[in-house]
Amino acid sequence: MGKDKEMVSMKDFPLKLTLPVLWGHMDAFQHVNNVVYFRYLESARIAYFEEARLMKFMEETGVGPILAETSCRYIRPLRFPDTIEVGCRTTVVRDSEMEQEYALYSQRQERIVAIGWALIVAYDYKILKRAKWSTEFLERVKVYDPQVKIEVQI
Repeated sequence: MGKDKEMVSMKDFPLKLTLPVLWGHMDAFQHVNNVVYFRYLESARIAYFEEARLMKFMEETGVGPILAETSCRYIRPLRFPDTIEVGCRTTVVRDSEMEQEYALYSQRQERIVAIGWALIVAYDYKILKRAKWSTEFLERVKVYDPQVKIEVQI
């Protein structure tokens, strides 16, 4: 999963989404339930796609992202009340897949409390099959997220 938790900085992420930690996010153990973290990651991922205009691209072409795999490393528990910042960046794009990293920063704790990772594949929603990213898609990612590594076969 990319960088170690001590090396990740919120400055590394082009997308930062601020979200409240709600009372209903907590479980019987008095901390945010582990599945809620995946909702936080999902919210940041969709905001990233919107900000980079990738959702618009999907509407125009029928090819867009679909989540294939995801994980989260819990570093410190979150509790209500709190506000978090969720960072999202794309680290690498290949012919038909991309990897993203996430960081969850607790304003109350003033530190990163979780890091996540996702594998996203190109999917043609018209024919319901895996696809390849187009040059235009790659350009949009590169403009929005200049540090991304592009590993596309020619």
